[in-house]
Amino acid sequence: MQIGFVGLGRMGANMVHRLRRDGDHAVVAFDRDPEARVAAEALGATAVASLTDLAPQLAAPRAVWIMVPAGEITEQVIDTLLDTLERGDAIVDGGNSNWHDTVARAQRCADRGITFIDAGTSGGIWGLSVGYCLMVGGDTDAVERLRPIFETLAPKDGFLHVGPAGSGHYVKMVHNGIEYGMLQAYAEGFNILHASKDFPGLDLHAIAHLWNQGSVVRSWLLELAESAFEKDPQLDSLRGWVDDSGEGRWTIDEAMNLSVPAPVLVLSLMARYQSRQPDGFGNKVIAALRNEFGGHAVKTEDKGNGPPASTAMTQ
Repeated sequence: MQIGFVGLGRMGANMVHRLRRDGDHAVVAFDRDPEARVAAEALGATAVASLTDLAPQLAAPRAVWIMVPAGEITEQVIDTLLDTLERGDAIVDGGNSNWHDTVARAQRCADRGITFIDAGTSGGIWGLSVGYCLMVGGDTDAVERLRPIFETLAPKDGFLHVGPAGSGHYVKMVHNGIEYGMLQAYAEGFNILHASKDFPGLDLHAIAHLWNQGSVVRSWLLELAESAFEKDPQLDSLRGWVDDSGEGRWTIDEAMNLSVPAPVLVLSLMARYQSRQPDGFGNKVIAALRNEFGGHAVKTEDKGNGPPASTAMTQ
């Protein structure tokens, strides 16, 4: 089927690639970066030079997937699309928007006769090869119309219509809160191994590989830890500076609003704040894992006299 796509960053470009490669969907794409548009055309998509040029290239009922940073940029894109789309069309927000914003945007779109779908998307830079886990909220009929798109992007059983508008981003928010806790647990465990005085020089790469062979703590994150330690056994090239992109804070806010105890999630967020103080090895583990699964920016160790470098990737 045909779909418009806005945002060709590290995830958006791979999603367009998967749509073209695995489903042969017709994609009309836009990004402010001309090089990103050229790359999309090389994948078989049709690129347009401006956001206002997108809708005229799509047949009604139209569908446009937004994959841009949450917040003001998402708001600006929706404003422009509302001026160019028509009744019966649909907008899909695949970014990490706050679910409160999503509910408000869905109502604003509904007032114009346009359906708003929120697709919480997990998979990071690995989604092209293994698929994206999609947590989708929105009107049932609109979601079903776009099912071929969702099923192409997701692996088997990796797409679920979880409820009305806002529920997809809500479920993704909690997913990311859980991720914070899992990352922190691995970080603390490897930090203990790294600090051992009785058994100095433990091979963290070999141990991560071992634990992935049938142990109760095996996981994809642990596989990524194995990969990170293989590349840099002591993570000497990284600073233990760990960012947070908002979802962990939102999850904790919701836990407090519901009076639901979530001590692990709270402490994992506090640990990220602590990471911005002098480095610890555990924080390097989290930084390495976030870079492995999502291509998130890391701070590298400065080998000279200048400030620490960043390897940020553009969304």
